[in-house]
Amino acid sequence: MSTISLTMPDGAKRVVAAGTTGLDVAKAISPSLAKRTVAMTLDGALCDLSEPIAADAAIKFIARTDPEALELIRHDAAHVCAEAVQQLWPGTQVTIGPVIENGFFYDFAKAEPFQPEDLAKIEKRMAEIIAKNASFTKQVWSRDKAKDYFRAKGEAFKVELVDAIPAGEDVKIYAQGEWLDLCRGPHMTSTGSIGKAYKLTRFSGSYWRGDAKGAQLQRIYGVAFAKEEELAAHLKQQEEAEKRDHRKLGREMDFFHFQEEGPGVVFWHALGWTTFQLLISYMRRRLAEDYQEVQGPQLLDKSLWETSGHWGWYSDNMFAVKSATAFNNPDDDAAEQRVFALKPMNCPGHVQIFKHGLKSYRDLPLRLAEFGCVHRYEASGALHGLMRVRGFTQDDAHVFCTEEQLESECLKINDLMMSVYEDFGFKEVVVKLATRPEKRVGTDAMWDHAEDILRKVLVKMAAESGGRIKTGINEGEGTFYGPKFEYTLRDAIGREWQCGTTQVDFNLPERFGAFYIAADSSKKQPVMVHRAICGSLERFFGILLENCAGHLPLWLAPRQVVVATIVSDADAYALQVVKQLKAAGLRAVVDLRNEKINYKVREHSEAKVPIMLVVGRREAEDGKVAMRRLGSQDNVVMGLSEAIAGLRDEAVPPDLRRVYVS
Repeated sequence: MSTISLTMPDGAKRVVAAGTTGLDVAKAISPSLAKRTVAMTLDGALCDLSEPIAADAAIKFIARTDPEALELIRHDAAHVCAEAVQQLWPGTQVTIGPVIENGFFYDFAKAEPFQPEDLAKIEKRMAEIIAKNASFTKQVWSRDKAKDYFRAKGEAFKVELVDAIPAGEDVKIYAQGEWLDLCRGPHMTSTGSIGKAYKLTRFSGSYWRGDAKGAQLQRIYGVAFAKEEELAAHLKQQEEAEKRDHRKLGREMDFFHFQEEGPGVVFWHALGWTTFQLLISYMRRRLAEDYQEVQGPQLLDKSLWETSGHWGWYSDNMFAVKSATAFNNPDDDAAEQRVFALKPMNCPGHVQIFKHGLKSYRDLPLRLAEFGCVHRYEASGALHGLMRVRGFTQDDAHVFCTEEQLESECLKINDLMMSVYEDFGFKEVVVKLATRPEKRVGTDAMWDHAEDILRKVLVKMAAESGGRIKTGINEGEGTFYGPKFEYTLRDAIGREWQCGTTQVDFNLPERFGAFYIAADSSKKQPVMVHRAICGSLERFFGILLENCAGHLPLWLAPRQVVVATIVSDADAYALQVVKQLKAAGLRAVVDLRNEKINYKVREHSEAKVPIMLVVGRREAEDGKVAMRRLGSQDNVVMGLSEAIAGLRDEAVPPDLRRVYVS
């Protein structure tokens, strides 16, 4: 009998017979190890514990509480959810049920729609199935056997999935007791290992394989964790996230809205537009010293996007247009039939600006910035308020530099980014290097060179941050033209948002024939660094709203102060207060309505106005105001001049405050 060698995590070797299962190995080491183990990894790949081991491998046993088991908990919970649904509603077809962030979903073909109260019924039945602790067992069937089985059960979607499995691949079936499903695996040892830390959260509609022309299905979403306290923390975070939803806040604060006639584009209201422009003004000031602001055209001929590579790689996400004349008169001159694209990004336009006029090495680095409106097609089901739109503004910039300048430019960009994030209250930042994707342009040597430089920069950035920057690698997540840094921010309730990027590009300048004159009078190709700090300014605006729950810092609030009267006798004084506030540069309005002061306070608090100055007869006589801050129940009475001086100082944007202090 042949033997194989297994290497334990501590480096110890264990020789066993070929075909020995992971469970057998665990039992041989220790009964307690076998009891707590739910899966294993072989050379880093997650496997069933019952899998026969055929060759030498590094083995690691996975306990239910290990991080590697979390995906299995969610995967197994999806299977149990599907079994529960079919027990409760016989005849329902199951389709697919993948693991997603924090949990899973499963799509069903069911004649009648699910009702809200059905979630509790399904959860109860899931608990019963889990309590039975049925073993997960894998079987390998022939393609014909699998199709015959599912066809006999009326599972047409499963038959189609079997047909989609590449010829020569095993058809794997996993059973949990008497119920079974088509599945690649792996699974834990039994349903009992799922535990109690799961919850079904909602229903939604879906389409078979995400195709709007496909069959309509019903989707059940659920979350699952290893520990009940982790589930409780997640549900609490979700409850808080619902309160902070930027779409809800946008309505309450009268900032913006969306409607069907403009899918994926924002209808900005006056107050929201004011804050949006304050955000852009802040970014303009931060760039003024080092960047030249430019503006590229919205429409560019298709040929330019073909040269850049975007048409070949990205056209499904682009909007192409012709003139109305071309649509109405298709036989007109070919010149009228030109295809243009609404720009999905600013980079090709910036290359054209760089190429206009001869550039010398003395002109580098040349930093071009643009607050450009771009359009990208997103599926309607993916649209989500400000967070996922079809038309948005990028705080985009491109740095043209020499290879010798590349490292220092990346570090300079990082310093700017970290300063901006701190000004907006984001203290925790993770920077990950996204490396070459499978589909890409450029040579491997070019990618090796670019990635080597960014790896060195990443190490230096982390070292110089004093522990503020955490780093990592996102293998295969780079753009098609170059590797990049991805900046992820953590908000006030622990959610992570990927915002800024720094992308190194040796390809686009080459494609467009961009060059500069070097010191030896030769022509050299510049390196192009794509840089965005906020990314989509609309999305960043939404992130800010949710991060502060609508309680914007005074410098960003569109209405900084509302002066509200208690009695009409104070109207004249209130108007004088507003006049002085405006003269001090504060955005102030007056509320003279014949309403009770508690009504006014409640209304302006719901609109998230940071400061209310309440005035009545006594305040008018004494030249004072009663200041009430958003979220506080207390009024602080003070002199008008003192209040104005304090608010004027508080309303200074953080970048200007640094200038004044220095």
